[in-house]
Parts: sequence; structure tokens; C-alpha cells
Amino acid sequence: MSNRADSLTLRLARPEELEELEELQRRASLELSEYRDQLLANPDAIHLPPAQIANGQVIVAEIEGEIVGFAAVVGGELDGLFVEPDLWGGGIGRVLVDAATHEARKRGLALKVIANPRARRFYENCGFSVEGEEQTRFGPGFRMTK
Repeated sequence: MSNRADSLTLRLARPEELEELEELQRRASLELSEYRDQLLANPDAIHLPPAQIANGQVIVAEIEGEIVGFAAVVGGELDGLFVEPDLWGGGIGRVLVDAATHEARKRGLALKVIANPRARRFYENCGFSVEGEEQTRFGPGFRMTK
């Protein structure tokens, strides 16, 4: 699957893609069994603010014209990172993290993220370091910086 990341095209999200991006976010989020019940009970948690798209803060990854992932970068924070679940492990998330890092650094900022415990290793493999713990809406997370 590593060839998948080689065939990626990155671009900014378009306003008319909001619903498609939120559906991708929903599929990826519900794939994590430890959060599924909480997310189903709180459907408002799966939301991509339209302003993030309008402000050019959402980077989309495509393969052959199909959206396969996206990252939302608000200032120096990775506010969301979602990849189609059947493509996890293929390098798409790492490419999006690299693009998000580039966007933050263009603004003179380090990239920060609040990672759930399951994602900690992924982010560490992408070069992030744990700075501390933080309570999130659905449990503990790790405050990480790259």
C-alpha cells in the first residue's frame, strides 16, 4: 500500500466538498471502537467547520480524483486528520502531516496536535514529541508538538 501515498495529489478543500469530507470524518472516526459509542451518542462531535474550508485551512488528499483523506490546520494546530479506514497504514496520513507541518512552519509555528492514546505512536513516528496530557471531550489525550 505504500504506493498509494506516491499517487496522492494534495490541494485545498472546496466549499462544495463539506458534506463529503464530514462523511469521510464520520467513517474514520467510527472505525475506532473505543470511541464509537460516544460518537454515536454525540453526533455533533463529527463536524468540519465551513470556515476552515473558506479560510484555506483544509488540505485534501486525492487519488485519481477521489478524496481519500484530509487535514485541517488552524494556525499551528492540526485540528483534524482523517483518512479512509481501508487505506490506513498506506502513508496517506504521514503525507498529510508533512503538508500540515509545512503550512504551520510557513507561519513560523511548530505544529501541535492533541492525540488520542491510539494515535500517539503514529504521531511519534511522524516526528512529534509528547509535551503533556490533556483532557478532551472523550477522554485523555496527549499534547504533542513537532
